Amino acid sequence: MILFIFLFFLSGLSYSQEKVFHLMGSYAIIDLPDGKEYIAYQYLRELEEKMSDYLEGSEVSLINTEAGKRWVRVSEETYEVLKKSLDISVLTNGAFDITVGAYTIKAKRLKEMPEDKAREFIDYRKILLKEGVVKLEREGMAIDLGGIAKGFALQKTWERLSLPRGFMAIGGDMKVWEHSRLLGIYDPTSGKTFMEGYNARDLCLSTSGNYLRKHILGKENTLLQITVVHEDCTYADALSTALFAMNELSMMEFLKDKSIGVLILYDDRSYYVNKIFLSYFKEVRFSPFWKPRKQALKAQ
Repeated sequence: MILFIFLFFLSGLSYSQEKVFHLMGSYAIIDLPDGKEYIAYQYLRELEEKMSDYLEGSEVSLINTEAGKRWVRVSEETYEVLKKSLDISVLTNGAFDITVGAYTIKAKRLKEMPEDKAREFIDYRKILLKEGVVKLEREGMAIDLGGIAKGFALQKTWERLSLPRGFMAIGGDMKVWEHSRLLGIYDPTSGKTFMEGYNARDLCLSTSGNYLRKHILGKENTLLQITVVHEDCTYADALSTALFAMNELSMMEFLKDKSIGVLILYDDRSYYVNKIFLSYFKEVRFSPFWKPRKQALKAQ
């Protein structure tokens, strides 16, 4: 059984037996002290029930149904993830935009409108937030939190449980704190491991690629996969999506003077990893079948 699409937990200093759950359309592995795995899962499931656009009764689904019509009151968690989504949209100049739901949900999944038409409804600036209520300005808009929800859920669960150490992962996102274990990055060309190493400090990892669902809209580039390491899982998740959506010159410019660790795989089987990314790991090994790049990006 393939538990992770992008990231693998390989082995390490385990102090309890990890539990496997189905969550957020993927598999989750949770390894926490004192039998807290099920408590973490229950909270993660609560967040999914609020934020999933696949669930008709979720808060996000209600926001989408009422697009262009009325304000919708939401929970503190949904309001927080929406607020952070807008902050990251501003930070990335729109490369990250949760209103991509017009395309991913209404056009691709539900076939309610042509894909070209759906692009007209993608604009994060038309999400209105005030005092716990939310509204989408135009009918036809939709929110898709797929590019941030897993990271946000991991971060919120970590904050809520406040445990001395642990490991949690959902799909392409993971959080490790207060211990070291062997982690690996997926090689999408072989289905094996591209990189492995022990974390040298607490971290969040998130990987984005477009070779499965073709769900990330963005500029033309030669990227195959990008992994971001960050202290905060919400930002790791959203930034891996945003960087993948940028063209390569925009990505290079964005990464300047920012404390963001990146590991980039290109479609010519070359890779780039920056010093910030490597500072989070020790005993790192890369696949010998890939060639390193000295610089990440070249003008097109």
